[in-house]
Amino acid sequence: MTIRVVCLLAVLASAFVQVATAQMKTEAPPVVAGAKPVSVESIKIHSRAIEGNLEGNAVERDMLVFLPPSYKKEASRRYPVVYALHGYFVGAEQWSHEIHAPQTIEGAFASGAKEMIVVLPDSKTVHNGSMYSGSMTTGDFETFIARDVVSYIDEHYRTIPERRSRGLAGHSMGGYGATRIGMKHADVFGSLYVMSPCCLAPRSVGPPNAEMTKQLEEVKSPADSAKLPFFARAQLAAAAAWSPNPKNPPMFLDLPTGEAQADVLARWAANAPLAFIHQYIGNIRRYDAIAIDVGDRDGLRTDTAKLHDVLDSYGIEHTFQVYAGDHTNKLGDRFQNHVLPFFGANLCFKAGCR
Repeated sequence: MTIRVVCLLAVLASAFVQVATAQMKTEAPPVVAGAKPVSVESIKIHSRAIEGNLEGNAVERDMLVFLPPSYKKEASRRYPVVYALHGYFVGAEQWSHEIHAPQTIEGAFASGAKEMIVVLPDSKTVHNGSMYSGSMTTGDFETFIARDVVSYIDEHYRTIPERRSRGLAGHSMGGYGATRIGMKHADVFGSLYVMSPCCLAPRSVGPPNAEMTKQLEEVKSPADSAKLPFFARAQLAAAAAWSPNPKNPPMFLDLPTGEAQADVLARWAANAPLAFIHQYIGNIRRYDAIAIDVGDRDGLRTDTAKLHDVLDSYGIEHTFQVYAGDHTNKLGDRFQNHVLPFFGANLCFKAGCR
């Protein structure tokens, strides 16, 4: 393995440095007096997009659906939907605890946000994260979100099944997913909120990490992967999503080593939103509203600001806020007092808003 490749692996790991704190308890905002309870449904849906994946990731996917207080009382009323994507290492259930749902959803409605359905789909994989990308190894999690999840919700709940009545949000790896899916599927979603997105930029050269390189080279099975430290496992998640190889069992992925080096590096770079955003400016212009935020003590602040700069350079209207906080500690406050009010102000709440 060359020094350049070792360096790249180390720098890719740095994209997940702040993500590790997602395992820590986050702060809950104060309970809003008089908030009415939402209904929570824990369901499983079958995903055609994930069928046949080589990792053996579950095709029956978990999902949490939060129905607003009026949903069961007003049987003829239809609602817009917000799809909120979790970060690396967690699934929908843990993500709900990090954003302190249902308390924050109830608090947002009680504080004046219009009522909507909130959906948390689970995209956790063998290596703890799908990157919301399409891969024969992991399954096509981009299509899982943009097609399978949306179709199921529209078929089984009283939604307003139009793009301007659908919002997409995500944090960290989910922020990457919201950015990626948002750019490519503006025909599905009408408003976009990107929270502290990881993995936006192609990786550059950094200091070598010999220990991580050795750990990765010793992985021969998914069971070995499960024993890896956080950052090394994150590299496998990225490789499974961005450099799959159906002819390289048992992991069915390529790391940037040996003869495959140039090809793998190119494939990783091709999945960096700051590299491919220029192809999707027309799609981005279709959004009714776009918001981006990041904490002032978040290691992902620099690349998040670059995303803002690109949108600015094209004259695309959006909001960008650097708030006082780190990668995770303000998640509950952001979700209750910023994310849901944003969608309440910008989604279409009546049929016919195409």
